[in-house]
Formats: sequence, C-alpha cells, structure tokens
Amino acid sequence: MFAVLKTGGKQYKVQAGDVLRVEKLDAVAGDKIQFNDILMVGTTVGAPLVAGAAVQAEVIDQIKGEKTIHYVKRRRKHSSQRTKGHRQQLTLVRVTEVLEKGADKSGVKAAVGTAAARVAAHEAPGAAKAEEAPAKPKRAKKAAAEA
Repeated sequence: MFAVLKTGGKQYKVQAGDVLRVEKLDAVAGDKIQFNDILMVGTTVGAPLVAGAAVQAEVIDQIKGEKTIHYVKRRRKHSSQRTKGHRQQLTLVRVTEVLEKGADKSGVKAAVGTAAARVAAHEAPGAAKAEEAPAKPKRAKKAAAEA
C-alpha cells in the first residue's frame, strides 16, 4: 500500500521500505518518527488530510544535498559579479510502515514539518525575549522653570 505525505513544503509518494531525502527534521540517527500530514492512502483521498492515517519512518542520517551555484553577472563595463553556493540540509529516512488507522503509537516522535507544528512544539518566540530584557528607566522631564 502506498501513501502520499507532505513534509517540508513538498509531497512524497511512499510505501514501506522506501528511502527518502526530506527537508531537515529535528531528529538524530536511529530515531523513529511519524508523519501525520497524509494526503492520500491507497484509494482514500483526504479532504485535505486523511483522518487517523500516518506514515512511520526511521531516521538513517542527517546529510547535505548537492552544492548549487548561484552566479550573477551584470552586463556592461564596470558592472559587478557575484558567486554564491548553497548546500541544503536534509534528513535521510527509511519508511517502515504505512498506517490507515491508529496513528497514535507510543514511543514514536512526530515529525515537525509544518510551521504550525513548530510553533506548537516550542514556546512562543516573543515570550522568552520579553522576560529577558529589563525595562528601560524613564527619563525625568526637566521643569521649564529651572531653565
């Protein structure tokens, strides 16, 4: 049985035993993770997600993708040029199981791939900064009579 899952802004068609290179996930090699954003399982199409479906996988390694070169050259005399390189950080995972129902299994870490899930997993970013920064003392206004 196959499933179509969504993670890192991309969609993947997977089945048990497949090895995927997905956007970096917060996991180490050997961790078991679970993808809960399932768009399709077999012939069941979600609207937009299939309720109760999940794909379980095991993290093989954290890797980097191939290097992409971004070269910019502007025409004419006295123009500029710039070269930048980039290597995307990826997570290598092996799909172990496709579940149509019963997605909640203990001991399995949910893969945090969406922005809403990242916000739910961590504290609100503004709350910690507000507590750390001390309030600035207010300056006293000079009286007009003294001047």
